[in-house]
Amino acid sequence: VHNCTHGNDPDTKLTEEEMIKKIFMYLDKLFHIVKPQKLMFMAVDGVAPRAKMNQQRARRFKTAREAAQRAAEAAENPEESSSNVEPFDSNCITPGTPFMERLAGHLRFFVRHKIAEDPLWQVPTIVFSGHDVPGEGEHKIMEYIRLAKKSPEYEPNLRHCLYGLDADLIMLSLVTHEPHFCLLR
Repeated sequence: VHNCTHGNDPDTKLTEEEMIKKIFMYLDKLFHIVKPQKLMFMAVDGVAPRAKMNQQRARRFKTAREAAQRAAEAAENPEESSSNVEPFDSNCITPGTPFMERLAGHLRFFVRHKIAEDPLWQVPTIVFSGHDVPGEGEHKIMEYIRLAKKSPEYEPNLRHCLYGLDADLIMLSLVTHEPHFCLLR
């Protein structure tokens, strides 16, 4: 979501519709790179534990303060502002915000649409865990793998491919003790 809404440029100016389309294209691109055969588990961060919330809150206040400073600078030099689209406030990529509610609805629609029209999307089971399910996305995925491993039907040589930008994905994939685990970044 972050890559498609603003990336590393806080001054990126896209409409919400453009952001949603970029997210759809990015998901489809990842899907066609990996070509999952059994399962595709998409997980968006939900409400985090309290300690993590404090850390995120401090980071978001800093981001908001920097955005306010940029807005004040832009107000002083209106001729440099070339677009009438407001810069995206990445603080809305937070569980429970109206943006995340709309995004979850769009993602559910996108998955249904792709399953109905794209034969590759009809092969695996698609699971979506949205912002309304507590926990960080990568931990929700790891919990799913741990529960699946307890099943007697679990294939011990199953191949996993995990995509994400968090550094802790390396450690999380190692602690699964799965022999075939690939990280995609």
